[in-house]
Amino acid sequence: MSTPVTTLALGPSWLDPEWLISTFGLLGILAIVFAESGLLIGFFLPGDSLLFTAGLLTSDGKITYPLWLVCLLITIAAIAGDQVGYLFGKRVGPALFRRPNSRLFKQENVLKAQEFFEKYGARSIVLARFVPIVRTFTPIVAGVSNMRYRTFVVYNIVGGILWGTGVTVLGYFLGQIPFVKQNIELILIGIVVISVVPVVVELLRARAGARRDRTSV
Repeated sequence: MSTPVTTLALGPSWLDPEWLISTFGLLGILAIVFAESGLLIGFFLPGDSLLFTAGLLTSDGKITYPLWLVCLLITIAAIAGDQVGYLFGKRVGPALFRRPNSRLFKQENVLKAQEFFEKYGARSIVLARFVPIVRTFTPIVAGVSNMRYRTFVVYNIVGGILWGTGVTVLGYFLGQIPFVKQNIELILIGIVVISVVPVVVELLRARAGARRDRTSV
């Protein structure tokens, strides 16, 4: 007999991972992963917690597809999303950096991804998978920067596998542990916190640098 799984809505109900999965099913998961991986409008979507919950619900039988198929399709969606992001960035180019701020677009997100890309080079395509917001904009910045396409594809595939399969499998096996099922709210909060920490650290560093620049003038 499966143990009931309850999740905590970490924001609007339509961003709650279990609600998204129960409402839209596997196709919904794939659409969200695709959007968050390379579309400008996808940066706010709950990627990490969604994949973890997908693995957990697969182990609980609430997602009836086998784990290997869920992982395969999620990985393909993640890789395809980054490919679209790269091609979008390559086509739009410098115009992206002149685009005005709007409700769904902030220049600071692009600049943050650009700094991340410049700091880690090709590795950023893999590392960015595990950093919210940066995950969405890094493939776009790679395209803007004219990163060699073959190199991008290789790192994109590696990153897509590590993130799409890794986080889902982690949710699947941890979801079989009673403590995890009984405290899934705390687990999801922990995933969100861990994911957001790098972004917060970078913001604090940027603010500290700005203060130093002002005082030195």
